Amino acid sequence: MAGHSQFKNIMHRKNRQDAARSKLFAKLSREIMVAAKLGGPDPDSNPRLRLAIQNARSHSMPKDNIQRAINRSSGADADNYEEVRYEGYGPGGVAVIVEALTDNRNRTASSVRSIFTKHGGSLGESGSVAFMFDRVGEITYKPDVADADAVMEAAIEAGAEDVVSDDSGHVIICAFEDLNAVSQALTEALGEPESAKPTWKPKTTTELDEDKAQTMMRLLQALEDDDDVQNVYANFEIPDEVMEKLTTT
Repeated sequence: MAGHSQFKNIMHRKNRQDAARSKLFAKLSREIMVAAKLGGPDPDSNPRLRLAIQNARSHSMPKDNIQRAINRSSGADADNYEEVRYEGYGPGGVAVIVEALTDNRNRTASSVRSIFTKHGGSLGESGSVAFMFDRVGEITYKPDVADADAVMEAAIEAGAEDVVSDDSGHVIICAFEDLNAVSQALTEALGEPESAKPTWKPKTTTELDEDKAQTMMRLLQALEDDDDVQNVYANFEIPDEVMEKLTTT
């Protein structure tokens, strides 16, 4: 496994997810609010909201929190968040894409730039690394939802483009514009997925040694710890022997 999903697995093993629970809920709430404000509060007619709610549920976010976020989207005191994307390079020339929701572009840009600089990276211009990725839909299921053949068959029927199944679960890739339709079809066939979201899939990866891998992890963690940052994607690869060292230290 490569890229940011690999980083997620490392941090999960170190139990960083539990420590960041409240921060995660805040980011999920922000996405729900923006989705509801842009497309309306009914998830049946608002695909983005439906996916945001689905992802919130997959992280065990309480129903009351979800509904409160939807309600806030239409309130008089609703925050006006703007979607912003930043692109840059991390250690070893790794390409990094940062997606943020912010009510203050200057604050967020300054913070993201500072994080890149502090961790051996550099912030680039818009479009400087996006060409190294494909914008796709990603739907994930836990390993016990079905065997690999059954998931593959369901994915083909749903109109997906690719499936990767291993001990950690099933990852289904589809065209970005087909995400909602494929997600709905898979939900009918396999049940509600663990997550369903747009993502940036790297076309190629950059292999990192132990030192650069550690620095890269610190960069990604610092970016994710920023309140305005929603998602971070990177195109790195870490060899198995380096992964072993990182997960045991």
